[in-house]
Amino acid sequence: MKLDVIGGGAFGTALAIAFADAGIEVSLWARDIGGFANGESPRLPGHKLPESIRVTDDLSACTSDTALFALPTQTIGPFLSENRVTADVAISCAKGIDRATGLGPATLISAHIPQVAQLTGPSFAADIAKGLPTALTIACADEPVGAHLQQVLSTPVLRLYRTTDVVGAELGGALKNVIAIAAGAVIGAGLGESARAALIARGFAEMTRYATTQGAQAETLTGLSGLGDLILTCGSEQSRNFRFGYALARGETLPEGTTVEGLHTARQLSDSDADTPIADVVAALADGRLDIAGALDHLLNRPLKPE
Repeated sequence: MKLDVIGGGAFGTALAIAFADAGIEVSLWARDIGGFANGESPRLPGHKLPESIRVTDDLSACTSDTALFALPTQTIGPFLSENRVTADVAISCAKGIDRATGLGPATLISAHIPQVAQLTGPSFAADIAKGLPTALTIACADEPVGAHLQQVLSTPVLRLYRTTDVVGAELGGALKNVIAIAAGAVIGAGLGESARAALIARGFAEMTRYATTQGAQAETLTGLSGLGDLILTCGSEQSRNFRFGYALARGETLPEGTTVEGLHTARQLSDSDADTPIADVVAALADGRLDIAGALDHLLNRPLKPE
């Protein structure tokens, strides 16, 4: 099998390594391949690319039938408007909601490549690149296509579960980032582990409530693409969204160029009429409309109600 990975960031590089190690012929497209001169991605230092991976900055060299898009959600629309990708099947690996359209990444791609799937779930790029056991969700509305992708992309250490609920998979990956920012802020502000646990539980309720109003199946959110990813990103400093929240609470900043998809998603939800109090607080914190004390007061003084 041949596979194109569009995006030479940490996650795209990690997937390229994993699939190449499994014997798949991989082309890895990156905007700037200069940083790959030493055989590794500048976004994923310390992980050598197998020699079988072809790294290119020429999109016309990516001619496989299947392409994985490992680009930030906010760049997918402009990228596909400006570039032609010839793949028959596209797999989104992004997690977020596009601010320009309000769409998830797989839905964005479907306007350009009709056969599309969403690959998502609890996964850090470094773990995948190391070959550590990882389980992900592959979501495709066309069940036979999803079953085929599950079969050919599962490896001895990368196990895929499938669903036809693309919206649920998209939103699980997007919404958990918002809760991860909030969890990071809880720890950064020194509010304690009990507060983080409460935040995660209520955050999951918020995720499920919002996603089901958008057509997602509630059971999708209880799986890898929702709850599984939520547990991972709310409990580890490897998560960029968690680190952003932690830094936000301490008046610090992350290195320039760090992608924080959860912030875009929080702002998207906050601008809507949805009942998303945690997302509203995250957006207000990031935009300077609330400080930690104000955010805590806003959440703790909501009307009491049944769980």
